[in-house]
Amino acid sequence: MKQSLKFSQFGADDGQIVIYFHGAPGAPQECKIFDLDGKSHGLTFICFDRFSVDSSVSGETYYKLLAGEISKKAAGKRVDVIGFSIGAFIALQTCRYMTDGVKSLHLVSAAAPLETGDYLEAMAGGQVFKLAKTFPALFILLSYWQRLIALFFPDALFRFLFASAAGHDKALTADREFQSGITQVLRLCFVDRVRGYARDIEAYVHPWKTILPDVSANTHIWHGAEDNWSPKLMADYLKSAIPGCTSAKIFNGLSHYSCLYQAAPEICNLLGKA
Repeated sequence: MKQSLKFSQFGADDGQIVIYFHGAPGAPQECKIFDLDGKSHGLTFICFDRFSVDSSVSGETYYKLLAGEISKKAAGKRVDVIGFSIGAFIALQTCRYMTDGVKSLHLVSAAAPLETGDYLEAMAGGQVFKLAKTFPALFILLSYWQRLIALFFPDALFRFLFASAAGHDKALTADREFQSGITQVLRLCFVDRVRGYARDIEAYVHPWKTILPDVSANTHIWHGAEDNWSPKLMADYLKSAIPGCTSAKIFNGLSHYSCLYQAAPEICNLLGKA
């Protein structure tokens, strides 16, 4: 890609660089949660608009592209990396091409390889993943149906996706600021970036556990005990499979997004002290 990938920046203007990989569905605006804590700790958060990458760019070429864009922003400096949900999967893949360029890797509400456990029945998005794995053409149709809903009835899409909210995510769904922020993220994801979203999902549902033994970066896992998007068993597996994992914090009572909200200030505090 000749033109540099667009990104959103939050936190300090010229601080220590932290790369954030948003979820799927997701968008760079998801990273706004780190803005205030980033400023107070001198951290500059950068989230690339990876769903805008042409859908013909996939697989290793896609991960290499993301690694190259990060290297451009880092300008020779090592960076800290945060991956949320399926963004954690993309972060893990991308970090393979950032030899010695990653200071620490933080996996928040991370989705583990599907082939490593019987997760699907317990996952809120299990049926979507089954469809993407078994009937990819129907998954694409579903994604475009979600695009129409996001375009004309974004509030309905929010209610649909969070109908099975668990743990403290239930309280979040009643928060107007959270509703507004996530609804905007869903519109940005599905209305203009649906093929990029589909690329990440289709890549995720295929086997990828073989990359985990090569993850040597200092890795921290942050997970909600009540997470029903990425069940806690996924965090347990990632902890056991990643050689570089040095800590795993499980938040009682929290689920998927509530874990992100709880982990954000703690991660900023940890990085600010590094």
